[in-house]
Amino acid sequence: MHSPSELLKHVEQAISEIQYPTYPGNLYEPISYIMSLGGKRVRPTMLLMSVDLFSGDVIKALPAAMAIETFHNFTLIHDDIMDNAPLRRGKQTVHEKWGTNTAILSGDVMMVEANKHITNVDVSILKPALDTFNATAQGVCEGQQLDMEFENRSDVSIPEYIDMIRLKTAVLLGGAMKLGAIVAKAKPKEADLIYTFGENLGIAFQLQDDILDVFGDPEKFGKQIAGDIIANKKTFLLLKLQELVNKEDQTKLTEQFTNKNLEEKIKNITDLYHSYKIRELATQEMKSYLDKAFAALNKITAQESRKSEIITLAEELMSREY
Repeated sequence: MHSPSELLKHVEQAISEIQYPTYPGNLYEPISYIMSLGGKRVRPTMLLMSVDLFSGDVIKALPAAMAIETFHNFTLIHDDIMDNAPLRRGKQTVHEKWGTNTAILSGDVMMVEANKHITNVDVSILKPALDTFNATAQGVCEGQQLDMEFENRSDVSIPEYIDMIRLKTAVLLGGAMKLGAIVAKAKPKEADLIYTFGENLGIAFQLQDDILDVFGDPEKFGKQIAGDIIANKKTFLLLKLQELVNKEDQTKLTEQFTNKNLEEKIKNITDLYHSYKIRELATQEMKSYLDKAFAALNKITAQESRKSEIITLAEELMSREY
């Protein structure tokens, strides 16, 4: 049994030991740069927790953990280009620092590096590990595409939105945990259950992000509060409001989308959220996905102490105010 902090140390150690080629420098330096920006390393840590859950060897799972973390960081480089983001974790984004074309290429080679990591798992589980990794990677790209398409659509439904966040955010957590189960040689049914746990936890996490963006404490949240409102982003909260508003409020809401006075815009939309109890409804939705996650975890036959480590970490993830 390892604590999450011990597992995180293993992850950080493995990242620091990765040796990228040195030539051409401008292709590989951005990779070392983004990998060293830190972050919570949630996905590789949860992958190793899944290995622990099924009594597997954590060290043997490090190649899979590195594949997931490398892939995740690759998507960040390309997402930042698509979003024109100047900062990532408070530092300059790769495309700002090295230029867009280099950032695209460095991202491409990171996908190759991620594949090199996954091929270092034990040969007896290589095929299922690769299949899971590829399905996960493909899902994330599909989610990103849907997210972009939703920007130009006025008819996005809540089920479509949930499916988009499932693909964009949640399949990576589910896929990471399933990879952990595969490395630990868990039964396929158990591997599917831990995938279900991770995926539903991921959806709950994203719904919580939607809530915190509007109602979080800016001091703790560490990013602009109400950024989603400013950007007219179709989050669960906005879609739910659009589903419930009466005609008069619908007009009010529509006017806000073009309101250049941002303080006023945030206040007016937040007031509408309050009057339709959107925060409560979003919290209810988030809890329903958490319940699905824990129901799947309950069905897994493993030592209760190992399960409780995962439950504790999931609760920590979900109790953030930032």
